[in-house]
Amino acid sequence: MENKILEKLKEIEKQKGVEILFACESGSRAWGFASPDSDYDIRFIYKHDLDYYLSLWDKPDVIEFMTEDDLDGSGWDLRKAVKLLAKSNAPLLEWLHSPVVYYQDDAFLKQMQSLAQDCFSLIACLHHYLGTTKNFMDVCTAEEVKLKSYFYALRTALAGKWIIERNSFPPVAFAELVPIAPLAVQEKILELQAIKANQDEKYLHPKEVMITEFLIETVKFNEENAVGLKGGKKMAEELDRVFINWLK
Repeated sequence: MENKILEKLKEIEKQKGVEILFACESGSRAWGFASPDSDYDIRFIYKHDLDYYLSLWDKPDVIEFMTEDDLDGSGWDLRKAVKLLAKSNAPLLEWLHSPVVYYQDDAFLKQMQSLAQDCFSLIACLHHYLGTTKNFMDVCTAEEVKLKSYFYALRTALAGKWIIERNSFPPVAFAELVPIAPLAVQEKILELQAIKANQDEKYLHPKEVMITEFLIETVKFNEENAVGLKGGKKMAEELDRVFINWLK
C-alpha cells in the first residue's frame, strides 16, 4: 500500500504543480487502533512556485483526494501550515510527529518540529482535545457504541490529561498514552482494542460502564485544570522568515 500512496502523491505533484515536502499517516492507522476496513488518512504539506504567492487574491490552500482503494488524502499549502503552526494547531503537530511517515524532506521536518516545540501552546492544544472528547460523549453514553467512537474519545481525553500532568505535547501513538489511565481501564482498553482489530467500523459494542465513567471523570479533570495553562511563544517574524526561505 505504501507504494500506491507514494505513486498517488507523485501524481498530485504533477497534476497540481506543487512540491510535497512532507507526507504522513493520520487517524487510526497512525494512532494504532485501526479496524480491518479503516481508510488510509494521508496528510501532507506542499508548496507552489514563488509566483503562486505573488498575488492580490486568495488562492486555494488545500488539496484533497479520495480513491477507490480507501486513500483519503488532505494536504495543506506551506503558508497555511506555517500560519497554523503559529497557533499551535494540534492536528498539524500530530502530523509532524506521526509514527508513520511516507515522505519527508529531512531539513524541512526537522525545522518544523523545532518550531512546533517553540510555538507549542498548552492551553490551545488542551482545548482542542477537550472539545473533541466532548463531541463524542453523547454517542459514548449510548447503550451500544461504535468502538471507533470509544477510541477517539479515549485518545483525546488522555491527550488532554497528558498535557495537564506533563506540560508537553502528547504522544501520537495511543499505546504511549494508555499508561496514564488507571490499571483497570488500561486492561479494558486492551480488551476492546483486540476486538476492534477484528471488527469493521460499523460494529456496535455494548456500553462499557467503566470506560464511560472514566471519560466523564477525565473530561471533568481536564476542564478543571485548564485554567492557568500557558500559551505558545509568539514567533511571527521568525515564521515569516522560515516561510520565505522555503519558497526560495
